[in-house]
Amino acid sequence: LPVKKKPRTFYSAEQLEELEKMFQEDHYPDNEKRREIAAVVGVTPQRILVWFQNRRAKWRKLQKLSIKGNKKYPASALADHAASLRLPP
Repeated sequence: LPVKKKPRTFYSAEQLEELEKMFQEDHYPDNEKRREIAAVVGVTPQRILVWFQNRRAKWRKLQKLSIKGNKKYPASALADHAASLRLPP
């Protein structure tokens, strides 16, 4: 039997702002913290878990780009790329 995928969760600007703020504080929230965040944001703790997993992957990718960028590209190109990903430079 095929596994049914959960429909994609769309976050409002306010929810994303709160999630990003929490991510800046802690990249690896524990179970209790995820439940607290879920209550504030209004989604399930499982969605919070997945959001943080995806956000950490994005963060690692940017870290890699930053290291490469320091050697190959000017800082302004990196800032432009970060802005395109809707992240603070």
